[in-house]
Order: sequence, then structure tokens, then C-alpha cells
Amino acid sequence: MAPKVSPSCRLVFCLLISAAVLRPGLGWYTVNSAYGDTIVMPCRLDVPQNLMFGKWKYEKPDGSPIFIAFRSSTKKSVQYDDVPEYKDRLSLSENYTLSINNAKISDEKRFVCMLVTEDNVFEAPTLVKVFKQPSQPEIVNRAPYLETEQLKKLGDCISRDSYPDGNITWYRDGKVLQPLIGEVAILFKKEIDPVTQLYTMTSSLEYKTTKADIQMPFTCSVTYYGPSGQKTIHSEQVVFDIYYPTEQVTIQVLPPKNAIKEGDNITLQCLGNGNPPPEEFMFYLPGQPEGIRSSNTYTLTDVRRNATGDYKCSLIGKKSMIASTAITVHYLDLSLNPSGEVTKQIGDALPVSCTISASRNATVVWMKDNIRLRSSPSFSSLHYQDAGNYVCETALQEVEGLKKRESLTLIVEGKPQIKMTKKTDPSGLSKTIICHVEGFPKPAIQWTITGSGSVINQTEESPYINGRYYSKIIISPEENVTLTCTAENQLERTVNSLNVSANENREKVNDQAKLIVGIVVGLLLAALVAGVVYWLYMKKSKTASKHVNKDLGNIEENKKLEENNHKTEA
Repeated sequence: MAPKVSPSCRLVFCLLISAAVLRPGLGWYTVNSAYGDTIVMPCRLDVPQNLMFGKWKYEKPDGSPIFIAFRSSTKKSVQYDDVPEYKDRLSLSENYTLSINNAKISDEKRFVCMLVTEDNVFEAPTLVKVFKQPSQPEIVNRAPYLETEQLKKLGDCISRDSYPDGNITWYRDGKVLQPLIGEVAILFKKEIDPVTQLYTMTSSLEYKTTKADIQMPFTCSVTYYGPSGQKTIHSEQVVFDIYYPTEQVTIQVLPPKNAIKEGDNITLQCLGNGNPPPEEFMFYLPGQPEGIRSSNTYTLTDVRRNATGDYKCSLIGKKSMIASTAITVHYLDLSLNPSGEVTKQIGDALPVSCTISASRNATVVWMKDNIRLRSSPSFSSLHYQDAGNYVCETALQEVEGLKKRESLTLIVEGKPQIKMTKKTDPSGLSKTIICHVEGFPKPAIQWTITGSGSVINQTEESPYINGRYYSKIIISPEENVTLTCTAENQLERTVNSLNVSANENREKVNDQAKLIVGIVVGLLLAALVAGVVYWLYMKKSKTASKHVNKDLGNIEENKKLEENNHKTEA
């Protein structure tokens, strides 16, 4: 007969058996938690009526159990086992839900909820998965520049603190880069922190660049698994400086000008289209077979017309890679013959020529005393009005600042020439004598009178214009006189005379005197007649007054007397 087993012995035996063998019938249940969050694991068992207590355990990699929490159904008490890694991290609720705060990678285990009755043990396993989002990937150890046609390390893409580990992908302009022998090489590695159990992923990219990669953005991304599934994080874009050799050189003139003239300073600049651009070149000047080594600029100062020609530059050591430019140095020469101050005699001929020599057609303008002439001056016989300041001016319209001018100051001299004229006043009392003088330098005029006569007013002169002016006097001679006009300048003294008769004046004066005497006599006779008439009038007036006083009553007589008086007055 078998020995009888006590209930307490049966319970211990059941716990031991259940610790080793999972009761069939319950499937796997997984709880996903983010690193650092709280892991919440429901028991997933219906609580039996005769429950004695509930317990939680986890299994070690070798399968042995480690109990971590206990709760009695009768005493309502909770006890936590002395497990160092879960100290102060556990919480067991009344419905036997187990919570673990501050989730760690080491919490990724299989946990089992156990509900124990007097005669049975019920278990429900839960698999805990912990996830940690990695840091944003970053491209580090970047190459300072990339060179075309060379396989060179571009940089490292690194993403830290991930769990589980993730995958890194490289992109060029948003398109995935795949390994390609001789052009793209990718080396991936991952490391795990022994303390945190977190992964750091690093991907190194070697890349053979071309000129098409200029300003092209490169990025990388990390793809990882989280509680809600797969996710991807991208890095910031990185643009690399692409080095490539010079394939072409160009030459230009600084500063840019429409035209270059004699006396200018010009600078030649040679450029290569490589990166970085070349810093030295060979410059070849017209007529000089040997080149001049210089930086990318070469300056010529105060250029002359003989500097016109083709200028070239090339790379150092690569004369086949050469560029050229044609430079024309514009010039303008002007020759005026004669020029300066020229003195000629009136009537002389003076040929004048203004000769232009220029790099292209030039405009010519003639000015006289700041007034533009319609044509160039020509003197077959000089006149005084031809004198003046002549300027021949020329310019190249297409070349700013290229102008030339020469001047001719023409002086026309002549001996004094005199012409005298006479003009009689309508009254006949005076005569105006005019002395017309022509000459240069300006002749001085002097008047002399022979015989008797009087000058009514002083001499009067006109303005001196074009070598001519006149002087006039007004005289009233009582007898025949001779007027002499003398004109003198540095060249000669000239004299001319004019006889002025007084006869015509004397007869007119006598006639005027007779007329005045007749007028005076007539006026005197008229005054005498008027006196006699007045005397007779006064006498008759007195006689009439006496008769009126004697016979005032005789009205008819008074009327007749008045009538007689009126008649007498008439």
C-alpha cells in the first residue's frame, strides 16, 4: 500500500514540476516595450475560486526558474524575492498583473504567471521584447574633398544606442547606393555596449566620384525595429567639394572695355576650369616666343600701338592647353600746319592742313573763336575778318576719351588805308566829315584843320571791327578850310585831306538874316496900328458918357447912343 502524501507535500511537488514543464494549452504571448518605459504583463489566467496564491517567475537561459514576486489570496500580502536586478522595480496588482518599470534590455526574457490552488498549478507564459530607437544617423569623418576618377573614402555613417541592431543605407541624391566593384564599396560593422546592451552601427562608404557629383547631396539612413514595427531615420544632407582637373583655359582683359587706347593699363587674366583652379600660367606676348610665368594675371602699363596683337596663356607644362585673345590698341594722331601763332599780311594766301592718323575712321571738327565751321578754312587772299583762333579737333567715337586738338592763332596785318567822306546838314549850317580807316594793328587817327573855322563838337569814333573803324567831326566853316586825317600804326603812317567850302553856308546865312529883319519890321507896324485903334476907341467912349448923364429920361436917345457905340467898336 502506498504511503499517504500530505497536501503541503503535494503542493511543493507541483510547483517543482511546473517550474520545469510548461503546462500545455496556452500559446505564446508577447509584450513589446520601449527602452526605459514600464513593462506591463497581465497574468492572462482566470482566477480560480480556491486560489491560495499567485507567483511570477522568469526563466534563465539554461531553463532554470527564478521567482521574483508572490501574492497571497487570503492574506492580501505581496512579497518580492531578493533578485538584485529587479530590486524596487516590481509591482504586482490584485489581479496578478506584473509591472516592471525602467525597462532594460536585460528584461527581454520569458516570464510566467503561476496561480496555485490546493491541488493544482496554473501557468501563463509572457515573452517580453524591449526596443530602443537609435540616434539620428550622422555622416562623420568626412573627406575634405573628393577627386574625380579616384575611389576614395567619403565618410562614415554612424547611428548609436539601438536595440535591436539596425541596417544603414547610403543615398546619392535620394537614390540608394549599391556596392559596385571599383566604384562603390560599403563596409558595415556593429558594436554592443557591454553595460547597456545597446548597439552602435557604423557604415563606411568609398566612392568614385565624377563631375556629375558637383553639388550633389549624399545622405544615409538607419532602419530599425520598434514596438510598432519597422522604422527609418535619415541623416542630414552633405555636399562634398569635388576636385577635377582643368580641361580648358580662357583668357580675358581686365577691366572689361569696349576699346583700349594708348596710355591705358591692361591686365590679362587666365583661368582654368578645374577645381581647384590652377594658380600659375604661362603668358605669351606678341612677337615674344618665350613665355612669361606668372600668377593668373599679367599687367601691361602705358600700352602703345605696337602692343596690338594676339595674347596667349597656357597651363604650366601643358602648352597644348592654350587660349588666346586679340587686343587692338587704338591711337589717334593730329598734325595742324601751320599751328601756334601766325602773322600774315592782308591779301596773302595761307594754305592750312589738318592731317589725321588713327586706328580707325575719325571725325574732324573745325572751330573758329568757339564757333563751329561748316568746312575746313582755306585762305587764297586774307582779309581782316579771317583773323582769329582756329581749332582742329578730332575724336574716335568708339573709344572713350581718345581726342586730339591743335590750334592756330591767325593775325592779319595791314597798313592804314584812309577814305574821307563829307555830309552836309539839311540846314546847311554844319558839315559832318568822316575819316574811314582800315588796318591792323589798329591805327590811331588824328585830325588837323587849316584855315579858320570852328568845331561844333568833339570827334566821335565807331567800334573797331574786322580791322575797320571811322572817326567823324562836325564843323561850320565861315571860309574855305582843309581837313586832314592822319592814320598811323606800327606798319606805316597814312595821310588824307578834304577841302570844305564856306560859300554855300554864307548865302544861306544872309537870306536868313533878311528874313528875320522883315519879320521884326512887320511885327513893329502891327503893334503901331493896334495902338492907334485903341486910342480912338477910348476917346469915343468918354463923349458918349457925358450925353447920358445930361438926359437920363430920354430913353430913345440912350438906345441910339448905345447902338452907335456898338457900331464904333465894331
